[in-house]
Amino acid sequence: MARAYMAVAVALFLVVVCAAVSEAAKPPASHPRLPPNYHMINPGSSGLGKRDQELSCADTKGKKKGCMAKCDKRCPNQCIVMCPSCKTFCMCDFYPGVSCGDPRFTGGDGNNFYFHGKKDHDFCIVSDADLHINAHFIGKRNPTMSRDFTWIQALGIRFADHRLYMGALKTAKWNSDVDRLELAFDGAPIDVPAQLGARWESAAVPGLTVTRTAATNAVRVQLAGVFDIMANVVPITEHDSRIHNYGVTEEDSLAHLDLGFKFYDLSDDVHGVLGQTYRSDYVNKLSVSASMPVMGGAPSYVTSDIFSTDCSVARFGHRAGITMVTARAS
Repeated sequence: MARAYMAVAVALFLVVVCAAVSEAAKPPASHPRLPPNYHMINPGSSGLGKRDQELSCADTKGKKKGCMAKCDKRCPNQCIVMCPSCKTFCMCDFYPGVSCGDPRFTGGDGNNFYFHGKKDHDFCIVSDADLHINAHFIGKRNPTMSRDFTWIQALGIRFADHRLYMGALKTAKWNSDVDRLELAFDGAPIDVPAQLGARWESAAVPGLTVTRTAATNAVRVQLAGVFDIMANVVPITEHDSRIHNYGVTEEDSLAHLDLGFKFYDLSDDVHGVLGQTYRSDYVNKLSVSASMPVMGGAPSYVTSDIFSTDCSVARFGHRAGITMVTARAS
């Protein structure tokens, strides 16, 4: 019974998260609006660089004043706040298809796992007949460990005969008011004005849009009927670096992407680090009770380039008619 209540609670929170994302991007009025007692905050967006932000929380009884909310250290650059209690939540913890931090994924089956990959290498995280997504990993070597600390720095997305790139620019000293997000479509830069809700729409592919969910470093990339990707550029904080010995220097803040994925038309043959978890026959062989369940088998997912489809589990183009992906988006 407790599990049933927990499932209902998580489902209700997912509705809130989706509403928060929709509100941040200022979607059409037909989309659900953010309830008045929930807010999404982006610390530092005021230009003062403060981690705390004062919120005016709605209180129907009129007994509560505004409160001071602080994003958790796991998501210092963006979080959701529930008022009037000022409880904060990281988006990374609540819905499938998310990658955060050292890359921690939430699979399509709802279970969390880590995939460390290797610094300066590319890995296919989703590969289907019509869609292929690679991730480029950056990292730091810890001599006391047998692996690199790694983070996702960029995505290379292939669909039909198109190529979409999104990445975090190398950044020395981090300033959240400076945009460090690089976007390109078929080799041409995507220029989206640095303001909340600003939107770019592809002239070549109907339904392909990029919308800013914050004035800087955060976008929502959508291809109608195919995918919906939330991307935030975030740094490794000095505090986290000291605790985990990440090795952040004055020359490199290790800016990387926190990501959220939603897919609409994956086949049951989909593969890749994250993609395989969406298959109906996927069996999670990881220790879900472990504090840090790790998916191995990196050689199966390594690819030669950010846009290459030569990983051993690649599925891209394995059936006829892949160009129909753009027709579905119209």
